[in-house]
Amino acid sequence: MLDNQIKTQLQSHFSSLQRPIELVITVDDSKKSQELKGLAQDLASLSDKITLSESNEGERIPQMVVRGVETKSEITFAGVPMGHEFTSLVLALLHSGGHATKASADDLELIRNIDNALNFEVYISLSCQTCPQVVQALNLMAAVNPNITTTMIDGALFQEEVESRNIMAVPTVYLNGEQFSQGAVSLSDILLKLDSKAGEKQAALLNEKDVFDVLVVGGGPAGASAAIYAARKGLNTGVVAERFGGQVADTLGIENFISVQKTEGPKLVAQLEEHVNQYGVDVMKNQRAAAINKGETIDITLESGAVLRAKSLVLATGARWRSMNVPGETEYKGRGVAYCPHCDGPLFKGKPVAVIGGGNSGIEAAIDLANIVEHVTVLEFADTLRADEVLIKKAKSLANITIIKNAQTTEVVGDGNKVTGLNYTDRVSGGSHSLPLAGIFVQIGLVPNTEWLKSSEVALSRFGEIEIDSKGATSLAGVYAAGDATTTPFKQIIIAMGGGATASLGAFDYLIRLGQDDEQAA
Repeated sequence: MLDNQIKTQLQSHFSSLQRPIELVITVDDSKKSQELKGLAQDLASLSDKITLSESNEGERIPQMVVRGVETKSEITFAGVPMGHEFTSLVLALLHSGGHATKASADDLELIRNIDNALNFEVYISLSCQTCPQVVQALNLMAAVNPNITTTMIDGALFQEEVESRNIMAVPTVYLNGEQFSQGAVSLSDILLKLDSKAGEKQAALLNEKDVFDVLVVGGGPAGASAAIYAARKGLNTGVVAERFGGQVADTLGIENFISVQKTEGPKLVAQLEEHVNQYGVDVMKNQRAAAINKGETIDITLESGAVLRAKSLVLATGARWRSMNVPGETEYKGRGVAYCPHCDGPLFKGKPVAVIGGGNSGIEAAIDLANIVEHVTVLEFADTLRADEVLIKKAKSLANITIIKNAQTTEVVGDGNKVTGLNYTDRVSGGSHSLPLAGIFVQIGLVPNTEWLKSSEVALSRFGEIEIDSKGATSLAGVYAAGDATTTPFKQIIIAMGGGATASLGAFDYLIRLGQDDEQAA
């Protein structure tokens, strides 16, 4: 099942296991079961701390339970945890075997103090690059506290179960039989939901922080770059972000990052975070900025109520997928309306779907989905497609892709539980049309995350982008900006990183001159 190179790497990792682990598999004669059995046998052969047994009592087939023999912890994988989830399996083994985790001491203390039984089930797809973050957070909790059990369920393999629970987006988490969350959530997010007072505790700790020399708002490529450049100057640097990585964490393949022929979003995010952490940057996750005020310091008020103070600021809040803003879209988000074809596409296997948008993202999504679903209809508002010609030719060559131009989506239609279709208007004839569908993938561009700045002194363009000069400076002294939230014309990872460096150097220059001004005033 595993090649020799991977086995050698795993054998090295497993040398750090401190406690025994038992792998308990439930299988039958199916192909997937035999794949899982082969994987379990390979893992057990790599360490004398890992044993293997079979059971007929598993809730799902195939499944594998990673059981801590001494701690009684249980982490279950329903399906074959390969693809993006292979790392989740390896970490489950390491954590169950006593290997140290990267979770903070505060988070680990919160996990250990949970004394009620929590049974988490997380539905994923193996092509979802967001899912491992959620799976790994839940698995870590289970490895630390035996009161917590987790099960990763491959939604494409257990489709009847997915349909019975009306799951149409991944990752979807159930806690003790009730839906707990949908979409990307971090370990801190989960703990905040479990402990109603955790937010207050976090806010109190944030309020006590010293004044930062440079505070970066946003943890994407621009924010990471800005933080590294500031920290390398010896400045007290902080990063406050809802999640580290931003849009990049949701990007499947990256092939235009200079010097790296090909990588994946989650991998790049992990490398960015590791690089930032090497410089001792104070990274504050799961926090969203709400307001900015300038007095003696530049203050950022967070939605939690905490206030962070800084001498200079770099805004790198990025952008998000644009919504259609039509009736039914919000109601059926996560129930047929999706924004990540790589993540949610496998849940629509053999069903008709639509892609809204004829740019590169839309046509690429249609091509990817065509390999999974029954049929893809691309709806483009304009009279021409904006995608690269090579993508358009590829899409037109596929028999199960239909492209409709001059199509204005007017409504998402559903039965109260899930999407059943959409209505659109032909912009040339004015005629109304309906399409029966199981899913709708929205790919119509980006919106800058700058709504919270509209009442501030930071000037925005008519598109809501932060206006900056050649040094990344905004209209408010001491405040700089970079990345997709700004007027920089091209929204690319490498350009965002360059912008982050520019903004950080601009902030450094501002701080030098600020010190000179203070001395002259004295």
